[in-house]
Amino acid sequence: MFLEQSGNHLPRRGWIEVVCGCMFSGKTEELIRRIRRAEFAKQRVGVFKPGTDTRYHDTDVVSHDRRAATSIPVKDSAALLPLAKGLDVAGIDEAQFFDAGLVRVCQQLADSGVRVVVAGLDMDFQGRPFGPMPQLLAIAEYVTKVHAICMRCGELAHYSHRTVAGDRLIVLGETDSYEPLCRQCYNTAIREKAGSENTLFS
Repeated sequence: MFLEQSGNHLPRRGWIEVVCGCMFSGKTEELIRRIRRAEFAKQRVGVFKPGTDTRYHDTDVVSHDRRAATSIPVKDSAALLPLAKGLDVAGIDEAQFFDAGLVRVCQQLADSGVRVVVAGLDMDFQGRPFGPMPQLLAIAEYVTKVHAICMRCGELAHYSHRTVAGDRLIVLGETDSYEPLCRQCYNTAIREKAGSENTLFS
């Protein structure tokens, strides 16, 4: 069922926007910018993030350049629906860390007339599609891919290269754990890592 705008009986139109890219590409910064514009227009706004992401702040959504927006940490995607009830705009940061149910939740919110703005990594450190992001990109009306600058050559970067050891999928970190790389530099880094590991165990 569509939510109705106050003052008339026309159904509100909801949709899904996805902002994606590698680490340090400005995804959260862009999410905050869109949320701020909605707040300026006096729309009812709510921002949500995974409860596991406490790198910069326990509750706020914070970009790498320290811009912040008040948010509500949630344990899983199911917790979003009751919290987003009555909102005009729902912002969701670090979407890649959510469970697969986030896709259905975003669909339900958009179908009910909510503008859903999602930000997240489209690929993990191994260059593979990350969590629910591929499905979100497929169902979104609007997709924005942002880029960082390659730390090795200065070209546009869209890979998040992990610089610390370990094979765990989720390792929260900043510049001491990851570097943004272009395709060529990422492939070179992977070959270098494979070569050093072969040397270590030879």
